[in-house]
Amino acid sequence: MKQILIFMYLIIATILPADTVYAEPIPSFIEPRQVIFSMTGSSEEEINHILSSANNVLKAYGPENVEMRIVAYYHGIRGLLKKNKDTALRVRVLMQYNVEFIACGNTMKTKKIDKSELIEGTQIVTAGIVEMIERVQEGWVYIKP
Repeated sequence: MKQILIFMYLIIATILPADTVYAEPIPSFIEPRQVIFSMTGSSEEEINHILSSANNVLKAYGPENVEMRIVAYYHGIRGLLKKNKDTALRVRVLMQYNVEFIACGNTMKTKKIDKSELIEGTQIVTAGIVEMIERVQEGWVYIKP
């Protein structure tokens, strides 16, 4: 009987979800996790996946314990256009949690996108890829879902 109980305990223990153990330093307001996402695909599915992933990071750490940037370049610039109403709403909500959205100026020139077409609050940099490189060089965690 005791062996059956131990066996059942082991089975239950292996299927229960475990909490994530945070690396040191534990994320805090003073030492937030710095996360940068690249948004390069144009499909609704890809863009929504990135926005959902960003939301999951905020939920896990708490918005006060994260600095987050989402850099849109190449076809991903579509995710920062006002005309995409559903996506624009999700972006604005994330902006309320201090998520920074950054558009690639080179992509805007190539695709003939005017600043006025972007969701308000979007920052523009000369080259999105350079923004990615520089943040990674500073120690930001790069995520490409």
